[in-house]
Amino acid sequence: MTEILKLGWRNMWRNWRRTTIALVAIVLGLVLLLLLTGLINGSDQAIFGNAVKIYGGAVKVHAPGYREKLQRAPLLPLENPDQVVQVALAQPTVVAAAKRIYTGGIIAKGSESQPVMITAIQPSVEAPISVQAANVVEGRFLLDGEGDAVFIGKALADQLGVRVGDRVTLLGQSKHETMRQRTVTVVGIYSLGAPDLEKSNVFITLEQAQRLFNLPDQATEVTISLTDVAHEDAVLNALQVALPGYEVDSWKTLRPEITETMVTKQVFVTIIGVIVIMIASIGILNLQLMAVFERTREMGVLAALGMKGRQIMALFLVEGTLIGVVGAVVGCLAGVGVVTLIRLAGGIDFSFATGMGEVTALMGDHLIPSLSTLDVVSRGIIVAVIAALASLYPAWQAARKEPTEALRHL
Repeated sequence: MTEILKLGWRNMWRNWRRTTIALVAIVLGLVLLLLLTGLINGSDQAIFGNAVKIYGGAVKVHAPGYREKLQRAPLLPLENPDQVVQVALAQPTVVAAAKRIYTGGIIAKGSESQPVMITAIQPSVEAPISVQAANVVEGRFLLDGEGDAVFIGKALADQLGVRVGDRVTLLGQSKHETMRQRTVTVVGIYSLGAPDLEKSNVFITLEQAQRLFNLPDQATEVTISLTDVAHEDAVLNALQVALPGYEVDSWKTLRPEITETMVTKQVFVTIIGVIVIMIASIGILNLQLMAVFERTREMGVLAALGMKGRQIMALFLVEGTLIGVVGAVVGCLAGVGVVTLIRLAGGIDFSFATGMGEVTALMGDHLIPSLSTLDVVSRGIIVAVIAALASLYPAWQAARKEPTEALRHL
């Protein structure tokens, strides 16, 4: 086998121009594949992290029956929200657990009105982790205990024609489905670069919502933020055991549209990856077929000297595999280098997509690619294996030639 490897390596460089062309195709294809993988990973991490913050936490706890009525955001009070908070904070990876009231309503100013989701929060608990609080463009964030205040998005403020200090009317249904309304003052305006998000969410204090919806000292959910979203599954499982009388869900369950978008992107990358690998495979197949044709007489000499058909097949198979391995190694190094340079440069400017939708807003202004060791190694192995498979047919063609016919070939 050692001799086959030596011959395969030598033969690989006999026509170095052709081999170089094949290697360049493999390297460029692998760099493109790794770059796409890195960009998708980076966008997923950004979407995941920002979505968790925007929607209030990685894990949420609700009263039984909430999932069934999820689309209506029902006012189902938790039996003991303080106990839920204590149980959540007992988990070592939980950094915050906040009580909320979350339901649908309408905000109006004069003849202008807009359906919104009303989120009642504990400002002192949520301010350090809130994306909205970190993106105030006018006024300020809410304060604990305020009973006459609302915090709204810039797109909603523009639509209603209001600024900080203006009065607007909030309307919503109480637990018993009776209409309740309250006139409040706009104390702050936030901007996320996503008009849909800014128009659809307004914030008031928990105490104010308890009075508005006739839910004294109650909350409809507890949102839980973690030190790292990687701990989500562990915390989710632990809380489901510790809180058997409640529904415990991750944001991915409550916001399936974001997960669906991420899955769609992964499918897109897979399709592009298959196309890139197939192009590289065709190059290797063509290279090996040309080599078989050009070296027919040489194969006849080898066969006449006693080399068996399976050994000739192994020789061509090793040659193609070596091309794939060399291309994979160089391509992986080059791909990691390109991704590293982009990361050091601060990522790819994605500000042109601002305002194009919820998902692009969640990605942020800069997209920073991310590659794991598994990503790099798996792509490299796939390319090397595909190169070996692409060499099978040419190797079989070489092995089946009769020595006498091969020796007469010009």
